[in-house]
Amino acid sequence: MPTMLERVDNGNEYEVGEWVRFGLRLGVTTALHPFEYAKVLMQIGFEPIAAVPGRTLLGKPTLVLPNVFQYAGYIKQVDGFYGCFRGLSAKIIGNVLSAHFSEKIADDLGIEAVKDSDSKRKNKDERGAINAEDEDKLLDEQFKKQLKRNLVVHTAGVVISQPFHVISVRMMAQFVGREKMYSGVWQSIREIWSQEGIFGFFTGFVPRLLCDLGCLVIASSATYLASKYVIREQEGRVYFSSISQFVVSSMFYPYHVASTCMIVNASRLKAGSLPNMEPYVDWRDCYAKLRAAGQHKRGSSLFFRYVSRPSKTVVSNASFAPYPELKKF
Repeated sequence: MPTMLERVDNGNEYEVGEWVRFGLRLGVTTALHPFEYAKVLMQIGFEPIAAVPGRTLLGKPTLVLPNVFQYAGYIKQVDGFYGCFRGLSAKIIGNVLSAHFSEKIADDLGIEAVKDSDSKRKNKDERGAINAEDEDKLLDEQFKKQLKRNLVVHTAGVVISQPFHVISVRMMAQFVGREKMYSGVWQSIREIWSQEGIFGFFTGFVPRLLCDLGCLVIASSATYLASKYVIREQEGRVYFSSISQFVVSSMFYPYHVASTCMIVNASRLKAGSLPNMEPYVDWRDCYAKLRAAGQHKRGSSLFFRYVSRPSKTVVSNASFAPYPELKKF
């Protein structure tokens, strides 16, 4: 049985490991932000580069839109290298606060982090061979506890990070109208508070939360069922978990688009008003109109992008900018 000192050391090692992984995630987030910037502009329907004739992967003639690298290159050409990182500061603040306080809220509620089933299996193996029934019980116990904790952590994380997510998206959406209302975090807070009040910090919250929790519940449940009845090897479970997360996130992606559009639609930015974007009553109205126009998955493909069927909504695609000469960067 581990001593108190050993438990403290293990807890400290776990916390250090979590912060190291979080630091690495922040580094990756920073490096990939120019592409996330381009994706946000795609989601709100802004296409500054004219589509060119081309073919789909199946050889069908169509109009091809610029991929994410060309889009990011256009942003760099217009605003320079540092302009590609607009909105990053607010995103990092939101991520840091979310990572710290969401885990703390779960701990304060008495929902402990679940130990990996492999370590539990090893502990049981030391005392004797583990049978299939014991392994199923371990999986059941781990799934229930982990899902409960993840629901709390993800919900708290979205609530805490949403105000900074709104600021970050609006900072990036300024690229369309060249405004300067959201030049910094504090200036953005004053702008939202003076124009929309406290609720302005939570525009687009519901579809974002639905997307996050929907992906979590369905992907976790699919992995649990596959691990219990089909896949017994740990490596196979890891692969299946990654695949299920990718598939489910694609299913819920339209809610992400609706959230981004509502964040911009509720502001004074030109990107969120006619002729760049149709006004929406609420996120359900936004989702329904995007789906009816075939625009509910825009930005989901970053490499092979084609002009969708004509839309009745007025979007910024009508005013293309000349195709820029893209430099290596």
